[in-house]
Amino acid sequence: MFMDGARWDFERAVIADSEPGIMYSTAPIVHFRPVQNYKPAPAEYSCPLYKTSVRAGTLSTTGHSTNFVLFLEVPTEQEPAYWILKGAALLCQLND
Repeated sequence: MFMDGARWDFERAVIADSEPGIMYSTAPIVHFRPVQNYKPAPAEYSCPLYKTSVRAGTLSTTGHSTNFVLFLEVPTEQEPAYWILKGAALLCQLND
């Protein structure tokens, strides 16, 4: 996975601002652990994960883009609104 509009700070284990001149950075490996009745922490950023960097797709019957995969809760030292305004997202693949 890759990060667009942000980077992963491996030392502090939080989402951070992109390095100057670097458009995409590598995201950490994610381990999905199912939890019943999960409620996301309000202090974490609900980072959208997309299949490609286009971030557009046709709307499915659920009302979501076919390019959208899911939201990942990522720890942050900023308010989640900061990352929403920056358009930070995770990508499964980069376009050529």
